[in-house]
Amino acid sequence: MSNSSPFKSSGAPRTIALEAAAVTREFPVKGKKLPFTAVDTVSLRLYEGESLALVGESGSGKTTLSRMMLGLLAPTRGDVQVFGRDISTYSRLELARIVQPVFQDPYASLNPRKRLHDVISMPLRASSSPSRDEIRSRVEELLRHVDLPLSFAERFPHELSGGQRQRVAIARALINRPKILVCDEPTSALDVSVQSQILDLLKSLRAEFGLSYLIVTHNIGVVSELSDRVAVMYHGKIVEEGSVDSVLSDPSNDYTRQLLSAVLPIDPDQARAAIEAAISTL
Repeated sequence: MSNSSPFKSSGAPRTIALEAAAVTREFPVKGKKLPFTAVDTVSLRLYEGESLALVGESGSGKTTLSRMMLGLLAPTRGDVQVFGRDISTYSRLELARIVQPVFQDPYASLNPRKRLHDVISMPLRASSSPSRDEIRSRVEELLRHVDLPLSFAERFPHELSGGQRQRVAIARALINRPKILVCDEPTSALDVSVQSQILDLLKSLRAEFGLSYLIVTHNIGVVSELSDRVAVMYHGKIVEEGSVDSVLSDPSNDYTRQLLSAVLPIDPDQARAAIEAAISTL
């Protein structure tokens, strides 16, 4: 289950790109004195140049944790640091040049009224005052990197397939050359055959740009394709963490074993065979 990751573990000190230090996030519950604890005293580190998967079922707290690590939610307790600096001390524009999200649903994350040229360039225009030539050059550069024709710049989102829209969302996230991408279920809204293509794209972009990834997913099959390390989240806590090979081949936690038993292969032929085998037992 190993992958061809550019991230290598060694004895040399590693730079911490993104860190949650004992973070807790509580939400008030109407009619109750005690709040609901979505994330409970979680510590997690993403090192520069690596891909870390945060895995858990719906309601485990992984999306809440990722939103705190994006600076979209403030922890109730604890703190989040980006390259050793408290995330709350960054301005929104400063943070956007370092950390960018890639959302789950490419149908909902793109403005349907804007041409793709404007969709992709929006973060660049919001953070600086680029010339028209610079905007056009950067948009064309990113379209090439995500394997879309330059002519797509004049299209609207509804003219694209789901996989093409997700490529546009990735291009938009990269327009300001961030160092970290937080990908929240980046393939779950796509067909299995398209999922494999998007994962291959994310792997190549990571190597090309030297990106660090925090991959939020409920599918351990995605983990084996894209990540170096994995942290398993359950009921607001990290219950297991380690290298992908060690966790997937010899999980120490019962919940991790349950997740592994429900894995559907990313490869479309393997997935089809698994589905047919399951149907044959009915």
